[in-house]
Amino acid sequence: MSVYQLKSRFQNILRPLVRSLAARGVTANQVTSVAAAVSVALGLFLSIAPLPHWFLLVPVWFLLRMGLNAIDGMLAREHGQKSILGAYLNEIGDVVSDVALYVPFALIDPNGVMPAIAVIFLSALTEFAGILGQTVGASRRYDGPLGKSDRAVLFGALGIFIAVGGRFAPWSSWLWAMVALLLVWTIINRIRAGIREAQAAAR
Repeated sequence: MSVYQLKSRFQNILRPLVRSLAARGVTANQVTSVAAAVSVALGLFLSIAPLPHWFLLVPVWFLLRMGLNAIDGMLAREHGQKSILGAYLNEIGDVVSDVALYVPFALIDPNGVMPAIAVIFLSALTEFAGILGQTVGASRRYDGPLGKSDRAVLFGALGIFIAVGGRFAPWSSWLWAMVALLLVWTIINRIRAGIREAQAAAR
């Protein structure tokens, strides 16, 4: 089960807004670029000024970013805006945005940055594993249990935790370890699903 499975319902809610944006000349690449730029700016801000109450911006922005990610995809698919550049922007923008938004949490962990950095690395690797499905004759894989949308929920919850006065302590090392295991599981699931799909298509 993954939050990603709720995507179709989310898109149905956003579809009238997407039609309006398309009519106004807004492009998918513009939306993708804005989402990435704001993510990087917020990540830099929280890294430089890691005041607890500012971490409340993380869940707010993750929700808005999920909406923007859905909007750029719908503009591309449903309004004839698919492009090779857009494919690159979408995948690279997502990974860069995630790294930027996760780094502030690593910097405030009293146990050091390495556990969270390992999670950041594995998060990027899950997206790489998903993209590789397309290179072997399968589709872009979004299998869970800890895909991009699920990580948004996780780090959004951590942002709320920090904002209301919570603090990382020795237990956070166990949290990062558990998240890392779920990410490894996600990578394995995406590889297996990609192999199965590619083999089925080759028959």
